[in-house]
Amino acid sequence: MASSDLEQISSHINEKIGNIKKSLSLRNCGQEPNLKTILNKIGDEIMVVNDLLNKLELEIQYQEQATNSLKELYESLEEDYKDVEHLKENIPPHLPQVTVTQNFVNVSDGPEGPVRVEEPAAAKKPPKEQRNTKEMPFITSEEFNGIPTYMKSRLTYCQINDVIKEINRAIVSKYKILHHPKKSTMSSVNKNLYHRFIDEETKDTKGHYFIVEADIKEFTALKVDKRFHVMLNILRHCRRLSEVRGGGLTRYVIT
Repeated sequence: MASSDLEQISSHINEKIGNIKKSLSLRNCGQEPNLKTILNKIGDEIMVVNDLLNKLELEIQYQEQATNSLKELYESLEEDYKDVEHLKENIPPHLPQVTVTQNFVNVSDGPEGPVRVEEPAAAKKPPKEQRNTKEMPFITSEEFNGIPTYMKSRLTYCQINDVIKEINRAIVSKYKILHHPKKSTMSSVNKNLYHRFIDEETKDTKGHYFIVEADIKEFTALKVDKRFHVMLNILRHCRRLSEVRGGGLTRYVIT
């Protein structure tokens, strides 16, 4: 047997002997009253620490679950925020008006006879001076999607409704002059416009609101060019106006 092998065996035996000596000395310590009390306290403290470690482990697991839930919530809120930002940046400036209708309920006869319900007083008619001017309704998104591509080309939903807004401005301005209660108080400019408006009326436009290209130039900043006439074709397609020609003049009637 080589000398290296003998040294390894000798080292192993000495290690075992050392462990046995330590075990004997610890057993002897446990038999002493003072040391026994200290060892018992140490054992109790070890149990308390073990319980705390178990609670800490449970708390860590709970916090990990809460962290995962918060992460999922954050991702969901981030997606919602992106959707809201997209909607905010793409809100059309013109939305269709919503009309509210009221339903009236008939009250049946009660045990003591018919119940009388007072009808609401009829709304007072506005004075003759306050005449409502018919305006062109804005194009809805469904109508815009139904416009043929060759007709609208690169025009957007908002651009078409912007033109409608300007046309309505011209209509309101024109008929404000026509409906002016006292013609004698008009300025000379408005008087000239008033007489032009009267001369442009025909039997086909009687009872209808209409404008001509001169009104667009007078009351709006729109350019009466090829693009403007493309817009008019779209408005005719969407049944927002019709044309009445005569006397070398084209009248755009609000339908």
